[in-house]
Amino acid sequence: MEILRTPDSCFAGLKDYPFEPNYTEINTHDGSDLRVHHLDEGPRDGPIVLCLHGQPVWSYLYRKMVPYLTAAGLRVIAPDLVGYGKTDKPASRADYSYERQVEWMGQWLEKNDFTGISLFGQDWGGLIGLRLVAAHNARFDRIVISNTGLPYSPDVPEREIKAVETYRASAPTPTLFSMQREMLAAGHGGEQFGAARKFAVWQKFCWETEHLPIGLMLSLMTETVPTPLKALRALLHKLGVRAPLPSAVAQAYDAPFPGPEYTMGPRAMPSYVPTLPTSPSLEQQRLAWEFFDTFEKPLICAFTNNDPVTAGGDKTFIGRVPGTEGQPHTTIDGGGHFVQETRPREVADVIIRAINAGG
Repeated sequence: MEILRTPDSCFAGLKDYPFEPNYTEINTHDGSDLRVHHLDEGPRDGPIVLCLHGQPVWSYLYRKMVPYLTAAGLRVIAPDLVGYGKTDKPASRADYSYERQVEWMGQWLEKNDFTGISLFGQDWGGLIGLRLVAAHNARFDRIVISNTGLPYSPDVPEREIKAVETYRASAPTPTLFSMQREMLAAGHGGEQFGAARKFAVWQKFCWETEHLPIGLMLSLMTETVPTPLKALRALLHKLGVRAPLPSAVAQAYDAPFPGPEYTMGPRAMPSYVPTLPTSPSLEQQRLAWEFFDTFEKPLICAFTNNDPVTAGGDKTFIGRVPGTEGQPHTTIDGGGHFVQETRPREVADVIIRAINAGG
């Protein structure tokens, strides 16, 4: 397996990221070594909060939440998934299947022997984190999730399956801004399609964009930018500048990916989300839901009300998973997708209250 490692110099001087690195070696299916990075902040004997990020970000996403959590006496563990942040980056698309990510993070979890864990997962951090709970249940005490899911779609209509497959095969590659327009639109080509067809826009954009403008995307999604500067950035990007006039936040989110060869993880992983009956991991997702249909430990939802992808996704869990009953579920107003950036205190408070409540 070919494995890349982002030079440490790429992470020098990042704003508001003073944390010491911690590394764990795990093994791949072919016997190669993978180095996984994580943050470990707060009292060593404090209750553990495992904060899992998603795509296309890294543990930098949690820098605003760490001070709130540690001030409450909690120990924050925030790894970088394989392919992200300071963690090693396999070079092949096939290396980034859902099952490999779950297996790799399971190895990492066991090697560090973390127990008594409160999971917080958002985006892929929920997809992977929920599977970790199903596979390592004894290590977890409770779950808090935001803007994520446990996708299992065995009954998507044939019409939509064909629409997704046709779109993937023959539609032009979306640009950053056409992707945003399409994702926000209610329909495509005058017809209404379900979640799989809408999500296919993101899948196609990520896979067919060789060097994703990750920093620019995160800046546009999470920072308040004056309209003239936003317009100038958009113009420069359309003219071919990948990272126009980057803010400190944009620079930090681009830091793990100094060249296109480092971006296989963010490019490949959306295509592995099991949105169709033909998707890989369908059976594993069925088994995971079989587990959560009897899961009685606390599971608390803290979704936002304006995420174009996952808004309303909490309804998938509340009432179905026994552990959701009687829990203080909340809807975070106006937090967008990356709620850790936009509403860090609100999310941290949900986690702190859940742990203080015990159970």
